[in-house]
Amino acid sequence: MQMSRSIMLVGTGMRPVVAAAATLFTRMDKMKKWLLVLLCALPMLGQAAGYTQTRYPIVLVHGLFGFDKLLGVDYFYGIPQALTRDGARVYVAQVSATQSSELRGEQLLKQVQQVLAITGAEKVNLIGHSHGGPTIRYVASVAPELVASATSVGGVNYGSEIADLVRANVAPGSVAEKLAVAAASALSGVISLLSGGSQLPQDPLAALDALTSAGAQRFNQRYPEGLPNQYCGEGPMQAANGVYYFSWSGRGTMTNILDPVDPALALTGSFFKEPNDGLVGVCSSHLGKVIGTDYRMNHLDEVNQSFGIRHLFETDPISLYRQHANRLQRLGL
Repeated sequence: MQMSRSIMLVGTGMRPVVAAAATLFTRMDKMKKWLLVLLCALPMLGQAAGYTQTRYPIVLVHGLFGFDKLLGVDYFYGIPQALTRDGARVYVAQVSATQSSELRGEQLLKQVQQVLAITGAEKVNLIGHSHGGPTIRYVASVAPELVASATSVGGVNYGSEIADLVRANVAPGSVAEKLAVAAASALSGVISLLSGGSQLPQDPLAALDALTSAGAQRFNQRYPEGLPNQYCGEGPMQAANGVYYFSWSGRGTMTNILDPVDPALALTGSFFKEPNDGLVGVCSSHLGKVIGTDYRMNHLDEVNQSFGIRHLFETDPISLYRQHANRLQRLGL
């Protein structure tokens, strides 16, 4: 009995030791798993660190009634930060909110030259949204030696049916036109003032003319680089001037019921005869290599507005810009 009791006592004393050892081995096993995950993630982290690092700086260009930053809010909402975080050098241009494509292009050209002087780079990668599409195309056409690539996002490359509708229903020189010009001038003036560009000239009528189908056709005849051979087709990825051309756009209007601008875009989109993003037809956006036109995004979603509100089951707009920066990187641009 004595021996049995001793054995029982020893066995009872070992239970906490065995339990502690088991817990230790379990924790070590978990640590090994986490270490393995970390080791596997290291190459990915290294890739992400330089994922958007292009050879040439990226210059983002806003569209009609646009700005670089307004009251602390980026036109390209969260996009410059997402690109610079993983290696890109990003600059956001500010041109007239309402003007002709050529005059906006001349303003952009001066800023491109400033970026090149600051960075020491030989060229830039231009990305323009909406009216920013024709704006960057102008620079790529008149100064191709300064431009590595031109990317149009929801660009008005063949005009907008909304601009056509306005021009058709507001007679030149009419009272209605004068009132519309006054309202547009006031809005663009306020935008320029609050974004620090009050010195930029505004001309709503010149902007309207540039965005009509007829105005776009005249522009395209003068600056045809990157355009498809036929409407809704695909242009060359690299044009004869040596510049690479790309484009993408959305085809949707009501993408999120929480976005306050969606109803307005749904209304304007109803006037189109083709799929559109609310302000620009899908085929009108085509330029160079068409990356995609089936994204469930409206015209503001394309620049991650309003404030990042987007379709819940669509690609994050920011990821499209990141992927494109990586695309440019792989092309040596």
